[in-house]
Amino acid sequence: MDAMQFVPILIVGFAASLGLTPVSRQIAMRLGVVDKPNQRKIHQDHKPLMGGLAIYLAFALSLILFSPPQHVVELGAVLAGSAFLALVGLLDDRYNLGIRIRLVAMIIAALGLAAAGIRIEMFHNPLIDIPLTLLWVLTVINAANFMDNMDGLTAGLSATAAAFFMVIALTQGLTLVSTLAAALLGSAVGFLIYNFNPSSIFMGDMGALVLGFVLAVLGIKLKFDQPPDVTWMVPLFVLALPLFDITLVVTTRILEGRSPAQAGKDHTSHRLMSMGLSQRQTIFVLYGACLLFGTLGLLVGASPHEVAVRLGIAGMALLGALFAAMYWIRWRYQTRPQT
Repeated sequence: MDAMQFVPILIVGFAASLGLTPVSRQIAMRLGVVDKPNQRKIHQDHKPLMGGLAIYLAFALSLILFSPPQHVVELGAVLAGSAFLALVGLLDDRYNLGIRIRLVAMIIAALGLAAAGIRIEMFHNPLIDIPLTLLWVLTVINAANFMDNMDGLTAGLSATAAAFFMVIALTQGLTLVSTLAAALLGSAVGFLIYNFNPSSIFMGDMGALVLGFVLAVLGIKLKFDQPPDVTWMVPLFVLALPLFDITLVVTTRILEGRSPAQAGKDHTSHRLMSMGLSQRQTIFVLYGACLLFGTLGLLVGASPHEVAVRLGIAGMALLGALFAAMYWIRWRYQTRPQT
């Protein structure tokens, strides 16, 4: 597979997102779709929220112009599901629809993927594989949404993950994954130009739901020549940081007697900042972690079976150690009485 054939997809996605983001910002200000500062948020001023409009339109445009015809059904399901989630996200940004409506929308979009043939095929039994697909899609979408708590975080991590998915797909000859990843990479980086700290616009749920949805699809569509007892870890490592964060936050809130849907400053990013890191320092630490685990996923997918198993075990052990470290940081810097 020629890697150069995906360059136009990436360039169009980037250029369209770069050009459409200022337009989205003006539309958001006129419609009053803004994020207001409060106690649980870091930013101190009103921020327009419709960056997701630029991300989706740029992503869709690059796919429509360059999508391979042999994947038209699957690409149609991805574009339709993304458009639906972008609309629901916009309504949620404007009117605060609530977690239940968002979850129903995610389930509908995930079922559309399964109907188009985009589903996990680990057990080759629809009664098991389709529920697994729903669980995966909902988890990744919400993980991306949870990570959207700091300038440049979800956009940067989505771009990094998309880059790794694209490289892995190119090594495996997976045209659909390479196409989707290139479109997502370009549109996320174009938006990141405006969203990096200090940002002038947020993506809102309109963007986070779309990014999470496409990242979930990329993880599902990865296929390898190796046995699945190892390769299932590849998308987990590429998406390790958002999956780590949502697991950390949900378990923390449950253990502290709070609802998992209740917002708070208990994310990975907030814990790092509580140690004295600035927003930019925190972002770069998290970008570095995403690069580390993405590289680990790339190596697991490319290594001989025995080496891949060892790398996978090492990666899981490292995640466990980081999980324990995050709990210590929470106790030491956020909940322990200061003297």
